[in-house]
Amino acid sequence: MTLFDLTGRIALVTGSSKGIGHGLARGLAEAGARVVLNGRDGARLAIAAAGLTTGGQSGVETAAFDVTDPGAVAAGIEEVEGRVGPIDILVNNAGMQFRAPLEDFPVERWSELMRTNLDSVFYVGQAVAKRMIARGRGKIINIASVQSELARPGIAPYAASKGAIRQLTRGMATDWGPHGLQINAIAPGYFKTELNQALVDNPDFSNWLAQRTPARRWGEVRELVGAAVFLASDASSFVNGHVLYVDGGITACL
Repeated sequence: MTLFDLTGRIALVTGSSKGIGHGLARGLAEAGARVVLNGRDGARLAIAAAGLTTGGQSGVETAAFDVTDPGAVAAGIEEVEGRVGPIDILVNNAGMQFRAPLEDFPVERWSELMRTNLDSVFYVGQAVAKRMIARGRGKIINIASVQSELARPGIAPYAASKGAIRQLTRGMATDWGPHGLQINAIAPGYFKTELNQALVDNPDFSNWLAQRTPARRWGEVRELVGAAVFLASDASSFVNGHVLYVDGGITACL
């Protein structure tokens, strides 16, 4: 089990004041990592960090910066490494959703969604990878989606952004793998989060999902933790450019 031990490692998780990011941060902390929570709202981050500390996790830090602003990212990563230490694990989790028929999808929403879901992964990934490359080691975990493979009505731009994450993950592994880095992605299925609350509350959708998914239910955020710890640890030392679907089987069947 020492293969999965993250003691002494520093993990930065973007978009981690709530939802999947917060759940993954908790899981990495439970595995021994010193976790840095990231988001734009410092007050919300402080509350999230206090929640983890109350839950028994120690060494929780925060770093408030906008992952869609390359200048803020550069300054933020420099500040984290100077104050907390070298980042061993990066989880690119920050993301957003906006639903509308594609023919009516607002152009400004397209730009906002791509900045948040795709550009941020490049900005933060590049800034952290430059430092990891110099050290000859590092783990980057991007958060993809079942929409990296599948489409649903009303979310074509989101699916496009997550399809790009799948390919960016492979590109990162191709370029940075020779320098000792492992870059992989977790692709969640349908999980009970604030992002999906409208769908969770919709009985028609929940019934459809139960019939469509072999597991016959929504996922719980804690069920993503094992995948994150695996990809963040020495257990995955020869896994690179892989997209790990944690989806109850929804991508395996028609």
